[in-house]
Amino acid sequence: MEDEEHPILNALLRAGLVLSLLALIGGFLGGLHPLGDSLSVGRAHAAGALVLFALLAIWAGQRHTAFGALLVGLLVGGQVALVYLWPGPPGRFLLYQKNLRYDNARLVELEADIRAAEPLAVTLQEVSAPNLSLLSSLADVYPHQHHCPGRAVGGQAILTRLTPVAGSGTCARGLAAVQVEWQDHRIWLVSLHLQWPWPYAQAEHVAEILPVLRGLDGPVLLAGDFNMVRWAHSVEALAEAARVIPASPTRGTFLGFDPVLRLPIDHAFAPAGGRITLRPALGSDHLGILAQLEP
Repeated sequence: MEDEEHPILNALLRAGLVLSLLALIGGFLGGLHPLGDSLSVGRAHAAGALVLFALLAIWAGQRHTAFGALLVGLLVGGQVALVYLWPGPPGRFLLYQKNLRYDNARLVELEADIRAAEPLAVTLQEVSAPNLSLLSSLADVYPHQHHCPGRAVGGQAILTRLTPVAGSGTCARGLAAVQVEWQDHRIWLVSLHLQWPWPYAQAEHVAEILPVLRGLDGPVLLAGDFNMVRWAHSVEALAEAARVIPASPTRGTFLGFDPVLRLPIDHAFAPAGGRITLRPALGSDHLGILAQLEP
């Protein structure tokens, strides 16, 4: 098909290629502006759109323009696909991660799921006043509890059967941390809840958290609701500060747009990574994560 035969179609295809490519490139620029992190949430979709427009452009005869775009889309899309598909190595430390949702009405079922999983530690977010009853109910198996009250939707908490290091409990905005004794080692457990990305204040929030994570002396197990994909600049900066790598595979955990879209914004990290499986929502708009982490 020659370009001059269908000028409107070809103009639309070129526009689609350019917009998809700009969205894809912009998602790598989170270090320059927080908008880049917001765009990175749609990296898989931008890559898919770029591949689609490239194939249509090739069919329309725009081969010189489209082949390069097709290669870029396939490379980036392939990288994202590996994040979703590649399982990490199972670790020895079992951790249950959950954004409770501040108005959870199924706490009894959630308690049963946590008990059945038998993790060494539990990291929680949106621990509101009503949700405090879950902490009380689990006190027999998780007697050591560190709760940091938070904003309107609640704070963060860490429940563990391991002995905490005296005086190690730490609270910061959106963060709870405590150091515990495990197999003759001391490791930090961190529960994190970030604000939403740009145009909200996630970048400023991350800037507050980075020095806290850098100041934790020793191995760190970091889990929480990051409100951001793991390949975004903000999450990578937090992982670098904590000296950890993500447990895999990534999965869609936020159900706010379900069934159209599940956002992969809940994560677990450890010094040697680990493997994750999903747990039911059980009254929350987030699925739980059961992470086998390796400190």
